[in-house]
Amino acid sequence: MNERKFTPSLDDGSKYLENYQYLPITTKMLYDSSTLVNVFLSLKDAHKNALLLESVENGDKWGRYSFIAYDPIETIEVRDGKIAHKIDGVVKEIIGVNPLEYINNLLLVNNSPKIEGCPKLSGGYIGYFSYDTVRYVENKLINVPFDDLKIPDILLFKCTEIIAFDHLTHELSVTINIPTIGDYQKNYINGTKRADKIMEEITRFTYMNRGEKNVVEPIVRSNITKEEYIRNVEIAKERIVEGDIFQVVLSNRFEVENPPEAFNIYRMLRSTNPSPYMYFIQTEDFSIAGASPEMLVNVEEGKITTKPIAGTIRRGKDVYEDKLMESKLMNDEKEKAEHIMLVDLGRNDIGKVSKFGSVQVPQLMVIEKYSQLFHITSQVEGDLREDMTMIDALKAVLPAGTLSGAPKVKAMEIIDELEKNKRCLYGGTIGYISFDGVMDTCIAIRTVLIKDNKAYIQAGAGIVQDSIPEKEYLECETKAKAMIKAIEEASKL
Repeated sequence: MNERKFTPSLDDGSKYLENYQYLPITTKMLYDSSTLVNVFLSLKDAHKNALLLESVENGDKWGRYSFIAYDPIETIEVRDGKIAHKIDGVVKEIIGVNPLEYINNLLLVNNSPKIEGCPKLSGGYIGYFSYDTVRYVENKLINVPFDDLKIPDILLFKCTEIIAFDHLTHELSVTINIPTIGDYQKNYINGTKRADKIMEEITRFTYMNRGEKNVVEPIVRSNITKEEYIRNVEIAKERIVEGDIFQVVLSNRFEVENPPEAFNIYRMLRSTNPSPYMYFIQTEDFSIAGASPEMLVNVEEGKITTKPIAGTIRRGKDVYEDKLMESKLMNDEKEKAEHIMLVDLGRNDIGKVSKFGSVQVPQLMVIEKYSQLFHITSQVEGDLREDMTMIDALKAVLPAGTLSGAPKVKAMEIIDELEKNKRCLYGGTIGYISFDGVMDTCIAIRTVLIKDNKAYIQAGAGIVQDSIPEKEYLECETKAKAMIKAIEEASKL
């Protein structure tokens, strides 16, 4: 047997064989010689599909772990209702089945026990559900805008091997999910050998910054003119006056030609915009780099949580100006009213899948500080009903009210009417659903999609009755500029 220690042991793991499809076995080592980013750099070029989930703000509850996964054993792609399920290189196409029900059924059978000593994510499905996933829930949303990006509506990788870095203990771990069927002892030994191989690869890596620098002034285009956006805001305000909606989020998409290497964009976002949710997803056709501040939904141990963010102002240049800006934000009646509206929407969403009387708002209108911005945040939580699953929780919340509006379905109908292009990733969710019953997802904002030698950034503004159209347009530009600046700086790496 192996000299390295594994949790659970061969004997202890045997008690989990009857009720689960997978058993996660984990080995750890102290690892303070490099960062997980450098580990990822050493691995990503050798693998077509590679994923990195990080949290730069190293809190214990939020973002204690960072995760790497690559070479998924299965891939699920959903496009226009058609499911392509790739297993061992063979693609099975499924038509006529609701994709979310299909995924829900997969989650029910692909399970593992929660093992003490394993990282929070020990194996599971990692990827994204785009904004347009809502079309598999709400039948009213039939007017789909033009799809020019042509990425999957849903993309999930089934990952049975996870590299994790614990920011609290500075330990690096490798978890291998072994099948519980067949020869258990043989499966266990093979799992330890595979973990050893990964550990050896990590400890001997040498990263060299390959690729030419491409320092150019970015050419930035928008899919909508300023005049068109302002006209859309005026139309939205008319719909508010008519009583159709209270609020709607209208977005603007920007594209940058000839961007630098995708992972360098992620590295720059990580440096300039550290956030609770950092992610890089590399596929054969495109890459995603993001730094989202906002949770969409978390499910863990029967508790469902969402954290709406609404109300933003820039940080000050010093401590004195910081206090002034914080006070200005908390005294902005428009921002506060919009925030309360979205908290109520969050309570309604969570209430759809929670036990009666369990929905609470333990945190209301609290200022959270980020590297460049102040946000007003709240936390809404409930106890997930026994007859509800993690996919039910996702369906109840996606897309977030902070990216759609209120009432949600009517606001989304207006978005389809006014926005030129299918939103795709923007306003959807990125994260994971683990084999052992944890879902942790964020809203896909402050995110760059890199595809066909172009980088795409999308940003929106919440439109209410007293919105000033030009100010809302400038809010979209300001949000996008931070991402565009990161792309520009990434070309210098």
